[in-house]
Amino acid sequence: MNKTPAQDASGFAYTRAEFEDLVDAALAHARKLGATDAGAEASEGCGLSVSVRKGELETVERNRDKSLGVTVYVGSQRGNASTSDFSRAALERTVQAAYDIARFTAQDPVAGLPDLDDVAPQAGHRDLDLFHPWAVTSEQAAELALRCERAAFATDRRITNSEGAGVSAQQSHFFSAHTHGFRGGYASSRHSISVAPIAGRGDGMQRDAWYSSMRSADELASPEAVGRYAAERALSRLKSRKIATRECPVLFESPLAAGLLGAYVQATSGGSLYRKSSFLVDSLGKPVFADHIDVEEDPFVLRGKGSAPFDEEGVRTKKRKVVDGGRVEGYFLSSYSARKLGMKTTGNAGGSHNLTLTSRRTRPGDDLPAMLRKLGTGLFVIELMGQGVNYVTGDYSRGASGFWVENGEIAFPVQEITIAGNLKTMFQGIEAVGADVYNYGAKTVGSILVNRMKVAGS
Repeated sequence: MNKTPAQDASGFAYTRAEFEDLVDAALAHARKLGATDAGAEASEGCGLSVSVRKGELETVERNRDKSLGVTVYVGSQRGNASTSDFSRAALERTVQAAYDIARFTAQDPVAGLPDLDDVAPQAGHRDLDLFHPWAVTSEQAAELALRCERAAFATDRRITNSEGAGVSAQQSHFFSAHTHGFRGGYASSRHSISVAPIAGRGDGMQRDAWYSSMRSADELASPEAVGRYAAERALSRLKSRKIATRECPVLFESPLAAGLLGAYVQATSGGSLYRKSSFLVDSLGKPVFADHIDVEEDPFVLRGKGSAPFDEEGVRTKKRKVVDGGRVEGYFLSSYSARKLGMKTTGNAGGSHNLTLTSRRTRPGDDLPAMLRKLGTGLFVIELMGQGVNYVTGDYSRGASGFWVENGEIAFPVQEITIAGNLKTMFQGIEAVGADVYNYGAKTVGSILVNRMKVAGS
């Protein structure tokens, strides 16, 4: 299927029907070559990204890409290949390449497509309202970005510079199928607006950033709101200083708290578990968090950034509680990792789906000021630097900046410090979770108060 792309009303160059034909042709050719099983996926993405800086247009980028990926099984041997050429000759070469790789790959007794009873039935594919194309022109996108940056500069004369503002409109669709009966696909979109202002001058300059990201452009925060808030964050960090090394409670701002939840997902994902490269090996049924913590996974949130009616293998997804009263109730497993562990897939090939961490102690009034009062005297962290997490041991060490808090009130901004602990004790030491809920990708959580960490300063 080699053709000159011509956008349809959705903005895509290829239709769902054309993708189905491609995938079916790939599977048929794999069978013809002698494959035991096979899977294929055709996908396409396109979008617009515009950036401005200090009132001037910097970049306008349009992206359009496409791919056909093929997986072939010869018994328990597996091969993968892909192409961006949709011609019949290229399709056959790609299937042949996957088949040849499979034939010369070592046998793997757990390799294979999902079990038949795990495959999502076609009739059960929910419409999760994930596709909202944004027909924004480059001129309109540039104006939105300029408005965002202008709002940041207008907030205070101490906003002296900018790393720029940007607007992005992205959309994609795919169709996949395999020889265990799965057929499915859908379109999705993701749009954003962002800015990174700089406050102060010389050695006293401070930078911060903010953004809004949604499936639908109609739900984005206004450019002015994003710009003002980013500027206020940068201004709040002026006259930052170091603090002496100590141990104290630490409050993670809600966007950073989502990172703690992400660390838990990483540690309880199949690959880490079967390789025994996780500090949470054999944690199923055991208390890992404080006993007031729950974590729920819901793949069916309308317009959710982590929503999906099935995972990357075509396995049905389901709503479930993965942590109940601090106790681990489920891992994050693909078919392969589940077989390695002697378990069943959880429908998480490709990652988690809309996780929400909550505390049974949280009350509606537990906003950020209330959480600062619960912190009392300690560190409120709003930025983390570096990748200092050892998932084998759970050791945690990150560069940080934020605010020193005394008697529940922010005293002064701090920078050039390091916070350290171990995720095991940090999870157990969660004293409170705020009602200041923030959605960061596929994770939703309020600010998190950890009872004690080491803070290394001057």
